[in-house]
Amino acid sequence: MSKHHTPPSGLSVWLGLKDNVFTQQKTVRFGDASAVNSGRFYSILTVVLLLAAWGIASALGMLESFYWPSINATLARISKLLSEGFRNVALCDHIGISVFRVLAGVVLGAAVGVPLGLAMGLSSIARGLFDPIVEFMRPIPPLALIPLIILWFGIDETAKIFLLFLASLFIMTLAARSGVNSVKISKVHAAYSLGASRLQILFHVILPNALPEIFTGLRTAMGVCWGTVVAAELVAADKGVGSMIMIAKNFLQTDTVVIGIFVIGLIGYTIELGMRYLERLLIPWQGKG
Repeated sequence: MSKHHTPPSGLSVWLGLKDNVFTQQKTVRFGDASAVNSGRFYSILTVVLLLAAWGIASALGMLESFYWPSINATLARISKLLSEGFRNVALCDHIGISVFRVLAGVVLGAAVGVPLGLAMGLSSIARGLFDPIVEFMRPIPPLALIPLIILWFGIDETAKIFLLFLASLFIMTLAARSGVNSVKISKVHAAYSLGASRLQILFHVILPNALPEIFTGLRTAMGVCWGTVVAAELVAADKGVGSMIMIAKNFLQTDTVVIGIFVIGLIGYTIELGMRYLERLLIPWQGKG
């Protein structure tokens, strides 16, 4: 009598405790990234263990020497920030202005960097003109440009967004150029043999094959800009998560500093999850040849 294998439940698959039906059919798993499940159960377990360790250390009074607030003090401060805000500014406004600055900088950087990278990958003239500039500016940390940008634009929103634009511009340029280089020439030859024009090859062959690299650059640019905006707000801003951390540090409000750190991490992680979802939605052909 043959055994009937019941498919795994949706919850166990979502938690990563069991593989889905497609993954179960794979004969080779080690080395195949698509065979690695989500592992969400272990992620949840890690968070629970860290919170438990924080609670135990708070109850035993072990955190004072590290200038780290207890979990009760942090929860009380969160409640106060949600109800009263920070320095007459609502917590959601501090978060919102930081997110806006990052998105504005990344969108502008991608709008300029992607066409520039495609041009550098497709034209010897464009590569010759812009390659020295890109390769010279790429290793310079964005924070090193803050004094110069303040001299140019002052300390208003234009300066911060321009700084984030520069931080994402060269990342997106290199990602787009790398995406063009990853296109298999056999696909281009096949398109030409079918009578495709240059414009059709650009939009139907080159751009779709370059999108995975472009999305990788976009995710990298998001992370770099999120770290850059917090540092920029530490220098010259009265609103934003970085500004909140800096002011709280001056008044020895370590619980507010810790909350700001958690907010930065949570928003960065949320942005990364959103980018992963968009990548799966917009580039379903990634990794399939």
